[in-house]
Amino acid sequence: MASRPPLRTTSVASVSSSTDSPTSAGPPGGVPQSITALLNNPLPSAAASSYSWLPWPPPTIALPEAAPTPPSHPCEVTRADFTPYLAAVSDPYARFADIRLHATAELAASSDAEGAPAAPSGLAACLREVPALFFKEDFALEDGPTFQAACPLNDDGLQERLGQHLDVVEAHLVREIALRSESFYEAQGRLRGLDGEIVTAVGRIRELREVVKVLTGDLVGSARQVQELNATRGNLVALQQKLTVILYVSQALAALKLLVAAADCAGALDVIDDLQNLLDTDELAGLYCFRHIRDQLGTSLDSVNSILSAEFVHAAVPDGKAVDAMISSNVKRKASSPLNGTEHEGNIDAEESFILRDRLLPLIICLLRTDKLPAVLRIYRDTLITVMKASIKATVAELLPVLTARPVDSDSISGDRAADADVGQSLANKLRSLSSEGFVQLLSAIFRIVQVHLQQAAEVKRIVEWIMGNLDGTLSVDATIPTVQHGGSVVSDISQESDYSVSSRGSNPLTRSTSKIPFIQAKANELSIINSIKNVRADVLRENTEAVFAACDAAHGRWAKLLGVRAALHPRLRLQEFLIIYNITEEFIAATEKVGGRLGYNIRGILQQQSKQFVDYQHSVRMAKIKAVLDQETWVAVDVPEEFQAIVLSLSSTYSSVNGMDMPSAEDNSKFSDPTNKEPAYSAENSAENGKLTSVVGESKVESTSQTENNVTGNQRSALQTIVHGGVGYHMVNCGLILLKMLSEYVDISKCLPSLSFEVVQRVVEILKLFNNRTCQLVLGAGAMQVSGLKSITSKHLALASQIISFIHSLIPDIRRVLFLKIPEARKQLLMSELDRLTQDYKVHRDEIHTKLVQIMRERLLANLRKLPQIVEGWNGPEDNDLQPSQFAKAVTKEVNYLHRILSQTLLEVDVQTIFRQVVQIFHSHITEAFKKLEVSTPQAKNRLCRDVQHILTCIRKLPAENFSVETIPNYGLLDEFLAENFGTKVGE
Repeated sequence: MASRPPLRTTSVASVSSSTDSPTSAGPPGGVPQSITALLNNPLPSAAASSYSWLPWPPPTIALPEAAPTPPSHPCEVTRADFTPYLAAVSDPYARFADIRLHATAELAASSDAEGAPAAPSGLAACLREVPALFFKEDFALEDGPTFQAACPLNDDGLQERLGQHLDVVEAHLVREIALRSESFYEAQGRLRGLDGEIVTAVGRIRELREVVKVLTGDLVGSARQVQELNATRGNLVALQQKLTVILYVSQALAALKLLVAAADCAGALDVIDDLQNLLDTDELAGLYCFRHIRDQLGTSLDSVNSILSAEFVHAAVPDGKAVDAMISSNVKRKASSPLNGTEHEGNIDAEESFILRDRLLPLIICLLRTDKLPAVLRIYRDTLITVMKASIKATVAELLPVLTARPVDSDSISGDRAADADVGQSLANKLRSLSSEGFVQLLSAIFRIVQVHLQQAAEVKRIVEWIMGNLDGTLSVDATIPTVQHGGSVVSDISQESDYSVSSRGSNPLTRSTSKIPFIQAKANELSIINSIKNVRADVLRENTEAVFAACDAAHGRWAKLLGVRAALHPRLRLQEFLIIYNITEEFIAATEKVGGRLGYNIRGILQQQSKQFVDYQHSVRMAKIKAVLDQETWVAVDVPEEFQAIVLSLSSTYSSVNGMDMPSAEDNSKFSDPTNKEPAYSAENSAENGKLTSVVGESKVESTSQTENNVTGNQRSALQTIVHGGVGYHMVNCGLILLKMLSEYVDISKCLPSLSFEVVQRVVEILKLFNNRTCQLVLGAGAMQVSGLKSITSKHLALASQIISFIHSLIPDIRRVLFLKIPEARKQLLMSELDRLTQDYKVHRDEIHTKLVQIMRERLLANLRKLPQIVEGWNGPEDNDLQPSQFAKAVTKEVNYLHRILSQTLLEVDVQTIFRQVVQIFHSHITEAFKKLEVSTPQAKNRLCRDVQHILTCIRKLPAENFSVETIPNYGLLDEFLAENFGTKVGE
């Protein structure tokens, strides 16, 4: 095909002649009416050419070769360096130059014809005559401002003016077309020539095709046939292979449905892996019949995962109904027998461990193949929690009627109330109506239920960890890992491993075999499988651990809820009853934390809170009771039963309560009852039945009214006159014995609840302060005369109060030593200072009582001294043959001897000596001063005075006061000196 000739510029005459010549005739079809040449003509208008829009003017002659200039730089540049560029632009530039020359020639011809210079282009002329508004690119009359500018209103000549504008534009357009008509005809002639050349070329091509056809048939026909047959054979082979793949896929899909229906998860996963491999290798690309195979595989995989999940959960979670039935039967069988402790043994033997492992192993392997084990473990966790909660709820609902109807003690729920316990009551009310023993039975049953579930959960956790540990070993081997075609062979291989033992208590880990678990099929990419295992292993171990911990946490929540329902009743229980609940809860917490591996802060907080409430309530009851007992105290000495002496010995000996003294059992609880009243048991039954506790003050009044009867009962038992502590015997009153009993109970609470030892010590300090302050108000402050009905506060009362205060003062160090054994060193300093202040308060109180006794004796002496002047007036009368001392001397000695007898029977010898030392000093000073003021004038009066002095000194000599004088005479003092100075004699002369 000939190439298109370049356009050449010719004159107007030559164009006209060429147009009319026969060589320029068009094709047979006639002259083509095409304006392509006009549209593609790059010739600018005259006006545009005047603006010189071209980058350079068209050259009129050929470009001369420029002479090379001497380089000013060491790197020389010659014309040859620009040869490639000039060769690339030479043809476009030549065409451009021809067009410019053609345009120049046309302009020149037009100028010569008209005899005038060329007019500007039509567009420029129009712009001068027609407003520029009409030539804007965005001209639109529908635009408001444009319409107002182009067509102003009230303009009568608008239509005429617009018509003139159209005429001007039309005239200029006609002129422009006339100027370019010659170029149009020249282009039209060239186009006709090009069409003729094309027709010629087409004919030659047709001839060439005929020649090629002949050559193909004669020379290469056989070879081409062979090639086509080979291509056909290859297509048929490919078709056969594709049909084989289609048959295999169809059979695999049918087998997959059967495997899924038969719950053969391992076989189904093998088929899914094969089909997935075909999809990944584009073997099924383009097969329209298998366009939905990915969706079918996804559906089948979801079904397999659902089956695996259901079977795993069914195998891993214990059957709640079976567990409930077993535990309920045990509780019902033991319902008639008393609670002898809690047994929570639910061991899983080795055979059950192997059975569980054999059931879980293929399921876990298949779940690992689908990367669904973490998700299934989360489902297992939720199911385990749900089943355990449902088991607990069912057990509570089933056992409540049995435990409520159990026969109870006399201090528990009554028979009528037990018969109606389950009538019209909610679950919470039924739980509150249980006796403490029945509630412990219920907690024990729940403990066993939780233990069964948690033990199996721990077993599942160890099995998963064992499998993941063995899989972790396979991660280090190379790609030649032996693989299997069916997941069931994995189970058979693992089942034939060496000994496998599972400890039911979780003390021994799973025994790992020497052979590792082969994983997945040979068709899978083993490297990607190993990477997948590495990524999923951490999630599996984490979810495995979280499942057990979540189950423990749920068990803690249920247990805490049960404790919370009876939160108002537990503080009112006896210590032994509360301690059983506390101990079983502690055992439950320890067992679950051992399985879960984490601390249960929630349930520990609830147990600590209820323990503190128990201590607070017991303390408030004892505070109210000791206050009521003190208000009803008559300050009469009572015999001390041997049980109270045993309490003192247990506190003072090295084998104290926290070092070896056993907790009193329920049978021995009567040994520690009050000597004046058997303390009522503030059990849950009494609280629920009566609605509130009986007033403690009322109980104390009953105690005071039956005091005599109880003291007689105490005397019938083996009793002591005093209570001995530190080798010293102290006389006791009823309130002192009750306080001692309370202190022993505080010690028992501190021993049984060591975490609350600090609070117990504070409560002990508080009750001892109350006892000290209230005793001071009642005895020294004479408050007992108003509250106890005493007519007066005698020296006997003061002496007994001193004994009680002295006994408690001596007992405080032992109590402190016993209670401080469970308190950390960092917290002892605060309590030590409080106890030191309390000890000092007791000592001050005791000294004040002694001072009060001395003051009583001094007041009696002063009262007798005020009568002395009247008595002395009778001495100066006539001769008196009465050789007896005067009434003054007899009264003084009688009163001091009475005080001596009372105090000697009650107080310690040291205290008696301290008191009478002050009494002797007062006697010497006051009597001597009074005798010196007497006016004795007659010998009879002097003799009577001498006899009185000797009689008083004789009495003073017998008093057990310390010898405070330098003389060897006992109780020597001012009265002895008065006798020697005035009468020149001594006592006994």
